[in-house]
Amino acid sequence: MSIWTASILGLAVAASLHAPALAACREDVVDLKAGDASARFTVEIADDMVERARGLMHREEMPLGHGMLFLFDPPRAVAFWMKDTPLPLDMIFIDETGTVLNVIANAEPFTEDPRPSEGVAMAVLEVNGGLAERYGIGKGAVVRHPSFGEAAAWPCG
Repeated sequence: MSIWTASILGLAVAASLHAPALAACREDVVDLKAGDASARFTVEIADDMVERARGLMHREEMPLGHGMLFLFDPPRAVAFWMKDTPLPLDMIFIDETGTVLNVIANAEPFTEDPRPSEGVAMAVLEVNGGLAERYGIGKGAVVRHPSFGEAAAWPCG
């Protein structure tokens, strides 16, 4: 890949992460906003026991601007670990209104230490380590995705 191509790709990724998340909701996209900051991630969905158990295990890399959204029905207190996961990840725990409960930043790879939600979570978004801080995503930020429905703090409507 040429330096020119790499630069253009880098700018495209950066633009997607800083773009105001105003496009229509899609199953494969999660939008987040906190104050004036916003971010958008293309996501894989883990919504059954097998997908949630596998998660991002054994993945050596994940493109910037991508992540995995774990969905829980019914919502519950959850804890995640990093066994067999080589990537440092930010874990963003989200309640049923689409409000961020807490963020575990740069979870250490290959550990079995539980990293819990601070309350009842409907979803957990895993992204590359350091991105939550970079984009100002913390407790109280809001998330937009079709899974949160019309009663969400930031509905798709």
